[in-house]
Amino acid sequence: MQDHPTLALARFASTLKFESIPAATREYCKDLLLDTLACAIAGHQGEETRQVAAFASALAQSSESSIIGGERLSLAGATLLNAYLVTAVTMCDIHRSTLTHVTPEVMPPALLIAERDDLGGKDLLVAIAAGCEITTRIGVSLDFPEFRRRGWHGPGVMGPFGSAAAVGRLIGLDTETMAKAFGLAGSQAAGTFAAWGTPTVKFHQCRGALSGLMAALLAQQGFLATQEFLTAKDGGLYNTYTDGGKPDLALEGLGTRWELEQIALRLWPSASTIQGMVSAMFDLVEQHDLKPEQVRRIRVSMGETATRMHGIFPRYQGKFDALLSTHYAASAILHDRELTLAQFEPGRYNDPKLKAFAADNVEVIADASLKEVQSVVAAELVDGKRIEVRCDTPRGAPENRLTRAQIEAKFRTYAKARMSAARIEEVIATVAKLEALGSVRKLMDLLRSQAPAAARKSVAA
Repeated sequence: MQDHPTLALARFASTLKFESIPAATREYCKDLLLDTLACAIAGHQGEETRQVAAFASALAQSSESSIIGGERLSLAGATLLNAYLVTAVTMCDIHRSTLTHVTPEVMPPALLIAERDDLGGKDLLVAIAAGCEITTRIGVSLDFPEFRRRGWHGPGVMGPFGSAAAVGRLIGLDTETMAKAFGLAGSQAAGTFAAWGTPTVKFHQCRGALSGLMAALLAQQGFLATQEFLTAKDGGLYNTYTDGGKPDLALEGLGTRWELEQIALRLWPSASTIQGMVSAMFDLVEQHDLKPEQVRRIRVSMGETATRMHGIFPRYQGKFDALLSTHYAASAILHDRELTLAQFEPGRYNDPKLKAFAADNVEVIADASLKEVQSVVAAELVDGKRIEVRCDTPRGAPENRLTRAQIEAKFRTYAKARMSAARIEEVIATVAKLEALGSVRKLMDLLRSQAPAAARKSVAA
């Protein structure tokens, strides 16, 4: 008899072998890991990171688990804080077809369990692949348009399954116990777009990571849970969060076609949905050597969803609004020719010239012919000319991937405030040869901050 979807995915996650993962997929898992570490290091600059750090430190008083770019906390606290760090400054991954950030839920618990149990890099790679694949496959099989129509937000709903898969693979759960872990993960699935526009949307990611960790560890203790959460008629994921979903997509090509390869990365901070606009804006400025004094007006055309979500902040208030604002991103790129976290510090986003240009000289309009992240950016010049650039596949998209060198540069940019140049290069080299790493503890030792205590502004000790 054919396994039902929950059991089939549990079997895949519990039995996945390093040799079964194609070499190209393994390399992409390394890209995802290094990008995650870059985002987590940068996350210490997040506005709410202090609050989450204080909350994480209050969960328990032990200190056995490493904070990326910080010190140590309990296993639960470190999972929560590391996951928040990854997403804190809005430049982590996105599985675009389900608008779901995957790495904040999967990577932190996998790293910390591998550290706790003194496992090797090869074990970690397998866990990362299992967790990312489970998250994305559950996502594509949910019937995302219906899922989104009901207001659900993917990371808190799909993320616990990926976290449970990664942790479960590392602690050696068998198929039946992994299926129970999925049942426990699904029982904690939650998070809606009512949180949009507030940092709570980022809390969905870190809670998803912690929920999956708890699910796997509780299943390991023999806690009784359903082994068929996905398709259960009464309360199952597919029948509750959508109208039955598309269960066949969860298993289609499982083990041969890797959905995790559809995870996109971000070269720049700012919302994932406006990465096409950001790419187009950089192309416009770089191709035409454009200077602010040449430009009378910028017109940005995006799809209806992107405009509804990100065209509403012409007069942004604070860092989080600026990170979501199409108006500010366009103004900052034109004036600075850069878009790093330096552009999202108060001294820069509160600059009167940038604020005025964003509010008065950037127009954002919806174009129904543009889909997902597609964007057209046009500049009206003071001499009367008009120039235009279109972007269909932003830098970092699966069709236009970042190179390893670009991801390494991203890591260097944000790690230099918390570790030496030599240590930065050692982290990069360790991730590049992750399968040869004897103990993940070495990597976590490298990732803890070298900065003096006074300089660690946002991490609890």
